[in-house]
Amino acid sequence: MSEHRDLHSPVIDWFDENARDLPWRRPEAGAWGVMVSEFMLQQTPVSRVLPVYEQWLERWPDPAALAAEPPGEAVRAWGRLGYPRRALRLHAAATAIAHLHDGHVPTEHAELLALPGIGEYTAAAVASFAYGQRHAVLDTNVRRVFARAVTGVEYPPNATTAAERKVAQRLLPADEATAARWAAATMELGALICTARGPECVRCPIAKQCAWRLAGSPAHEGPPRRGQTYAGTDRQVRGKLLAVLRDATAPVPQAALDAVWHEPVQRARALDGLVSDGLVEPLAGGVYRLPG
Repeated sequence: MSEHRDLHSPVIDWFDENARDLPWRRPEAGAWGVMVSEFMLQQTPVSRVLPVYEQWLERWPDPAALAAEPPGEAVRAWGRLGYPRRALRLHAAATAIAHLHDGHVPTEHAELLALPGIGEYTAAAVASFAYGQRHAVLDTNVRRVFARAVTGVEYPPNATTAAERKVAQRLLPADEATAARWAAATMELGALICTARGPECVRCPIAKQCAWRLAGSPAHEGPPRRGQTYAGTDRQVRGKLLAVLRDATAPVPQAALDAVWHEPVQRARALDGLVSDGLVEPLAGGVYRLPG
């Protein structure tokens, strides 16, 4: 998409001047710090991730340190970040890195993708942000920037499409270092300027080239965007059950778990789901604990 190559310089120049100073962007974070941040930042804002990230790396400065502890400790340290299966996946990835890669986060995209718990996005992000490689990194923020600036629609589809991947590949700068910078810059632009609800077009470095803005900022016409409901859902009940187990120093009896939610059918369903997901381990005698 050669007609859009003039997007590269203004976006990267803007990033150079406006990028947030985040710990996982500093050289000392290393590939492990980048990987931890990518797991934590999925569906969770930076403000909530920062304190947990700092504590995590202080306790587990490398994959081998995390792999040496039970997966339940990863769930405990995950705290209230939400979607705690990410903690188990990160522990599984750390274990594989410790056993198969001498404790070093692999540099090759294919090796990253082969790690348990790592999908296409995370593999591309780690390869790009940690090792400066040329990959299309398509998170929600980047997809929104491309949807507006290139495709001319307000929001991308609910799930990443082949068409979006083609756009991202065609937009990717040929130079490896520039491509890695572009990946970080477009992500930051979506996070700070081209936001979902209140895009600040007057501050955007590519507003004059934005297809959506040039079309008059037409309203979204696709399927309704998924809302983030939480209150009263199984997710809320699961969170309450896990909070009891995280705070406990010994296995927890059923009665203590029963006390966290009034509706017994939903409570039982949530607990069964936690057990099925490997987040809770039932023991003899009707007590429960985080996985050992």
